[in-house]
Amino acid sequence: MIVCLLCSPAVAARIEISSPGEQTIPLAMTRLLPMGVGGAQPAIAAEFQQVLQGDLELSGLFDLTDPAAFLSDADKLGLRRNEIDFYQWRMLGAEGLIKGGYRIAGGKLTIELRLFDVITQRLLTGRRYSGKLTDVRKIAHTFADQVLKSLTGEKGPFSTKIAYISKRTGHKELYLMDVDGYKPVRLTNHRSIVLNPDFSPTRKELIFTSYSQENPDLYRKEIYTGRESRVSLKPGLNIGGRYSPDGREIALTLSKDKNSEIYLLGTDGTIHRRLTNHYSIDVDPSWSPEGDRIAFVSDRRGNPNIFIVDVHTLEVTRLTFEGKYNATPAWSPKGGRIAYSRMDNG
Repeated sequence: MIVCLLCSPAVAARIEISSPGEQTIPLAMTRLLPMGVGGAQPAIAAEFQQVLQGDLELSGLFDLTDPAAFLSDADKLGLRRNEIDFYQWRMLGAEGLIKGGYRIAGGKLTIELRLFDVITQRLLTGRRYSGKLTDVRKIAHTFADQVLKSLTGEKGPFSTKIAYISKRTGHKELYLMDVDGYKPVRLTNHRSIVLNPDFSPTRKELIFTSYSQENPDLYRKEIYTGRESRVSLKPGLNIGGRYSPDGREIALTLSKDKNSEIYLLGTDGTIHRRLTNHYSIDVDPSWSPEGDRIAFVSDRRGNPNIFIVDVHTLEVTRLTFEGKYNATPAWSPKGGRIAYSRMDNG
């Protein structure tokens, strides 16, 4: 994967990601301990540990201390600062410490969690979660988000969903799953080819392209109600739909005039504006977080490369100059980088 750092519209510094996670935070995470009466349920603690540890490892930001090296303080609940032997954790090289406990009463699960700074012996964040016994994974994901926010200033992605395409039924259908791959749910039953899903800014609906009517049309799907409708059914391609950051428009590739171009559509499917006008192939739009620029793929200079079009002026700037095939641009949340795929050989 390649990331372009956007210094100016015409200048980009390339960063090649090959070894993420080289600078990490040493973090110790003890297992959940039972709080008060009610008895222990090791399966609850084990599932929570598995999910939280998986999230933190997935972030690439942490070097988790081996539990085999833990000393006696790991067997104490220690939800208050004065109940923790920070010296033991410093001896193990940990700079952060997660401790927690759980209680089950009347079928209700309560989990209390703390994140401490071992060096300064300060509480960084503390949370109490209540829910059903089946909410263990959800609680673990939520606290993982909080850990990242406390240590980096940015909320983690672990409570979100991933939309993806799978052909496990024999047809390419749209699915949702948790970030760690659990709880897959099929959303479509088109018995055809479904492609290019994209979440709305509210995360309550998705758009995608489907060949179910023998033409690649753009559809909208409400996640919670299951309601579905066609948004764009122009002759030819209606592909690569991407919601604008404010959710009011959709960037989409259409080939209604026999050549693929990037257009802006309203959420009702009406065409607002044509953004590109070139005999080449223009596909894969990706909005900037501010909604004023769109990155896209074009072969207007030979091999497919990444370009940027200003939504207001329609000025087009070339971003990439290397590689045999550059595709799938994705703007970073803060707008300073664009990640994309590149093939050098083959």
